[in-house]
Amino acid sequence: MLERKLSSATRRLKELREELAVVDEQLASLADDADDTRLRALVSETPLAGREHHEAQRHADAMARHRSDVVARIEALERSQDDLLDRLMAEVR
Repeated sequence: MLERKLSSATRRLKELREELAVVDEQLASLADDADDTRLRALVSETPLAGREHHEAQRHADAMARHRSDVVARIEALERSQDDLLDRLMAEVR
């Protein structure tokens, strides 16, 4: 039973780490877009440019929150995996 849980946790950790890599790439792109639109808004000083920046920043902020959530899930799963390993080692002894 513990080995199945450990295997499942390991598989899920791999999936979450892959998701984190994708999220990091997307966040970098969205942050770049937000920076670009911010500069355009500063230069043009038009309401449309300001709205575009606001929208781009909202997307970047949302992705940053998603990234934090994925990192938190990875940390929780790593703690769970450590627990399972400790329990498995206790059974072996």
